[in-house]
Amino acid sequence: MKTFPLFPLATLYLVATTAIMNAEESKHVRKPLPPQEEIAKLPKDGGDEFNRLIFSQSPYLLQHARNPVDWRPWGEEAFKAAAEQDKPVFLSIGYTTCHWCHVMEHESFEDDEVAKVINDNYIAIKVDREERPDIDEIYMNVTQGLSGSGGWPMTVVMTAEKKPFFAGTYFPKNSQGQRPGILDILTQISTSWDERRGDVDKAANQITDTLQKNMTGRPPGETPGAQVLAEAYTQFAERYDKDKGGFSDAPKFPVTPNLMFMLRHWKRSGDAEALAMVEKTLQEIRRGGVYDQVGLGVHRYSTDRNWLVPHFEKMLYDQALLALTNVEAYQATGDERYANDARDIFTYVLRDMTAPEGGFYSAEDADSEGEEGKFYVWTIDEVKAVLGDEDGERYAKKYNFTAKGNFVDEASTERNGSNSPHLTKDLTAEETADFEAMRAKLFDAREKRIHPQKDDKILTDWNGLMIAALAKGGAVLGDEKYTAAAEKAARFLMTTLSNDEGRLLKRYRNGEAGLTAHLEDYAFTVWGLLNLYEATFNPEFLGQAVRLNDSMIEHFNDEEKGGFFMTADDAEKLLVRTRKLYGGAIPSGNAVGLLNLVRLHRMTANEAYLKKAEAVTQAFSDELHKAPSAFPLTLCGLDFFFGPSFEIVIAGQQDADDSKKMIAALRKPFIPNKVVIFRPEENAEAIIKLANYTEYQTASKGKATAYVCQNFTCNLPTSDIAKMIELLSK
Repeated sequence: MKTFPLFPLATLYLVATTAIMNAEESKHVRKPLPPQEEIAKLPKDGGDEFNRLIFSQSPYLLQHARNPVDWRPWGEEAFKAAAEQDKPVFLSIGYTTCHWCHVMEHESFEDDEVAKVINDNYIAIKVDREERPDIDEIYMNVTQGLSGSGGWPMTVVMTAEKKPFFAGTYFPKNSQGQRPGILDILTQISTSWDERRGDVDKAANQITDTLQKNMTGRPPGETPGAQVLAEAYTQFAERYDKDKGGFSDAPKFPVTPNLMFMLRHWKRSGDAEALAMVEKTLQEIRRGGVYDQVGLGVHRYSTDRNWLVPHFEKMLYDQALLALTNVEAYQATGDERYANDARDIFTYVLRDMTAPEGGFYSAEDADSEGEEGKFYVWTIDEVKAVLGDEDGERYAKKYNFTAKGNFVDEASTERNGSNSPHLTKDLTAEETADFEAMRAKLFDAREKRIHPQKDDKILTDWNGLMIAALAKGGAVLGDEKYTAAAEKAARFLMTTLSNDEGRLLKRYRNGEAGLTAHLEDYAFTVWGLLNLYEATFNPEFLGQAVRLNDSMIEHFNDEEKGGFFMTADDAEKLLVRTRKLYGGAIPSGNAVGLLNLVRLHRMTANEAYLKKAEAVTQAFSDELHKAPSAFPLTLCGLDFFFGPSFEIVIAGQQDADDSKKMIAALRKPFIPNKVVIFRPEENAEAIIKLANYTEYQTASKGKATAYVCQNFTCNLPTSDIAKMIELLSK
């Protein structure tokens, strides 16, 4: 995005800063909120103790409900107040597990002096980016365009018409040398608002015009050729860290769609180096401090190159994508390490992140007792107190503890004897049982600590990813409990997180489902349902996937330029209706939508899905040509789109051993560009209705029979499993 013409004040203060904060100042423990029945009795403005955020369901907004800042949720009422009072809007965007969001809250939003400046001169709005990614996407583009970088907390000042004229990220309370403070910023903006309104309005209009030009997409081009896959691989290979895995220096995120593409490149090209990069990266993540060696599951990212010192928050989407990648790596290599790593992540999610209703919680915070990572790190003495001196010494040595501590706090840059457990090499077979027993003891001891806050909202899109991972894991690993968990969550989405018209909703918490769903909610849920169909062969799930995919096309399709908008045609109208391919920490709805469309075309033979998939590739042709490696999951969709791909129909008795063996054989190898339909002899009508080409694909002589087709050109049917696998290798 091009740099915006800057409002003069912004040139002074649009700086994305990194806070240096005394460790004692970071300690902050929240008082519990009152029960829902008491909250319902409060006045509309929250009363003396709270602000209007007390009525929200977002845990992030509720964190700020006791702030002296007169926060309001995003909505018509807040912007109407800004217009009537002739005040600019102070918008703050973040999420509940964001460490620097907590810091800015404690330094500024809990401070009476800052609150007075905001309350006297602004209408203050808080937004949870996880509930409203559409708002976040727009104003993050502004922030990046003005400051050259972005992040959370995001700080934006705008007019009552939602037109921004100032944006940045974290700001300390007071200016520190060249680092601007929020008090000075807000005071000077307020002065400009009163005395230089013309300049403010001009800047706001210029920024909005540039935003609308840059975020609505280019005209469609030609569908990229298969050469973009090779170009993307070259770009990844050039960035690959040969020593520690991954495709960046520090910080390192477990961006597993990169690995998913590399697996497909290996499958397409036979390039052993691509597979080696995937294996090295997965192994380094699993051994590193970025992985929770005691409680399992992966933290959000590592602050260093070595995967050692993490930001400790745990996000549901990271668990889903890493588990899914490990399952695929297991298929590709047959190495049980990756199967076990996927099982460990599922263990964490089913133990700590699963709601009684069946959905999955969003995240766990990095902070507890006001300190980042306190729940997760250990001193040597703490380990010995749990394991005894001898085993404690062995554990500390194996997991690379030091007396000074291997964990360096990012804020204080100090070592205080705390250690983040990590391995430099895998446990041997002889060591595994011994150290697993130690891990279990440490886990039990850690459970007695004060836990980080759990973000217990259930988001439709992230649940779709977890359903996709669990369903794939259940099928490949042969574990029914994973499939059952995926099915329960899917039914929760189809009932509680759907409205009376069958349209998806965004979020569920405290018995309340609400908010308009976005593109990712539909795309990720369809992904989950397709994986669940191939795990259970219950045609209900394929039918639901078709229905939701058709609804997505109806309400999100960009008829003019191809691709999908982020928001529905009947959603709240914002400054711009965003259409994007880049996903960041999670894939974009367009990337997953492309993959779904190709799979649905191969499953149902509906040509409309193929045409729409092609339109998606054309809509983002320019971006894909310029930087193909920036869009790894889109590349996975393109790999399927280009082919060769396989359509396999298994006809046989529902629970017969020969049917089960044939299906199990299909699940073992890594064949990403295939779809599998099961046509039961007992009741074929439901699947024929969805895939009518299966009408005459029946079992031969009472035996389970495989119909293996490549791009809808079919081989002779076979009941020989070895012959079926041979056909898939051509």
